[in-house]
Amino acid sequence: MTDDKTKTDFRDRDRVSGDEEYEVGYLASKFGLSIPQVRELIAKHGNDRDTLEAEAKRLGAR
Repeated sequence: MTDDKTKTDFRDRDRVSGDEEYEVGYLASKFGLSIPQVRELIAKHGNDRDTLEAEAKRLGAR
């Protein structure tokens, strides 16, 4: 299901949707990771944005 772009509140800002290419792509480009690496992080750690960004930062620093 696609996001409704007309809803601009902050209900899901603390989550990353693994089904949305733009969210996965943004996280990948922000930390210099590949799309499969980001999808693996989501599968391993869930979709909490703070947790994913911390893990992505650690992975990107290697």
